[in-house]
Amino acid sequence: MTEHHTVLGGKVHVYKRPNSSSWQCSTYLGGKNRRTTTKEDSLSRAKEIAEDWYLQLRGKLRNGEIKTEKTFSEASEQFLREYDLITQGERSKVYVNCQHWRSRVHLVPFFGPLGLSEITAGKVQEYRIHRLEETTAKRGKPPARNTMHQEMVTLRQTLKAAIRNGWLDRMPDLSEPYRSSPKISHRAWFSPEEYKKLYEATRKRAQEPKATRFKWESEQLHDYVLFAANTGLRPDEAWRLQFRDVTIVEDEASGQTILEIEVRGKRGVGYCKSMSGAVRPFERLKARLRPARADHATRDDNGANSTVNGSGDLRLPGPTDLIFPKWQRELFKAILDEENLRFDREGRPRTAYSLRHTYICLRLMEGADIYQIAKNCRTSVEMIEKYYAAHIKTQLDAAAINIMRPKPRRKKNPPKT
Repeated sequence: MTEHHTVLGGKVHVYKRPNSSSWQCSTYLGGKNRRTTTKEDSLSRAKEIAEDWYLQLRGKLRNGEIKTEKTFSEASEQFLREYDLITQGERSKVYVNCQHWRSRVHLVPFFGPLGLSEITAGKVQEYRIHRLEETTAKRGKPPARNTMHQEMVTLRQTLKAAIRNGWLDRMPDLSEPYRSSPKISHRAWFSPEEYKKLYEATRKRAQEPKATRFKWESEQLHDYVLFAANTGLRPDEAWRLQFRDVTIVEDEASGQTILEIEVRGKRGVGYCKSMSGAVRPFERLKARLRPARADHATRDDNGANSTVNGSGDLRLPGPTDLIFPKWQRELFKAILDEENLRFDREGRPRTAYSLRHTYICLRLMEGADIYQIAKNCRTSVEMIEKYYAAHIKTQLDAAAINIMRPKPRRKKNPPKT
């Protein structure tokens, strides 16, 4: 049976566990049970240490050195546990891992020991300054605006989890002072002249590859450029496409032959109707013999790489094969460099995503309905107006802008008599 004593009027308990020679002490202070070992065999000496320990705790509690509330570290742990379980299948593993990384590397080291009520607007501003100074000292430049935005998102979600659990009464002000609205950065795209220059260069490379063994890759890249610029698919959507997802149809409204595409991407399953210019590249992709060698990799439905087994002979793609089993990134970059198309006039790098931006911009320039473009591209009208339509000069109606009200004729004064 445990031997038990009290000191300071029952505020502190001194006890000895079975099979232990040292006395332990415990108390309830600041809404929490606290205990420690006295490391003493003598009862009288253990009582003295227990009294000193209790009085020290009282002083720390009075000075605010002991937290009587949940800390940010505890809230972060709870949030990440909830987030992992609730978002299964809703968020990509990469995004979830980034939430963990931002919390572990940046937020918890700064806010971790603080009680939740101590995280004020001023403390959040201290964090921004800390990150700016730390990153500038380490890398020579401040963190990107989007990086800080994502960290603020993780911080906000952590504090919301604390509110849901009753650990925090209200959300502190997380808005950024002194900063005006951010400049809208238009997406890098290819103008009609630049797009023509690009596909002529990829066509030439497909006809005259640097080496015979690169012919298949060069042809694939050329058809990808045409396919992407005539469908507006995101790169990840195009790379998930299987041949069974695409159907060649005669469009009754336009009388053109187009592609109907079942798209699987960041917004789930959607649908796309292509321009007629995507049909011929798709027919070439479907008819093209593909090397069935181990060094040609394909992606499965989840985007992971899987190897095509074979003895090196050629075969036609099947219905469940990926249309674009491999993205020729280095070849694409090399051609952009050769044609001086790698960067736009603002210095933004062009990537595979720029072909989607090109599709949207060219459709707007031709006068297509912005709502129909948004539906076909699985995005919102607001996004298109913000990032695309604002820099398309053909969207401006000069006749409506330069209208002038006719000036009234001045009346002639009658002659004096």
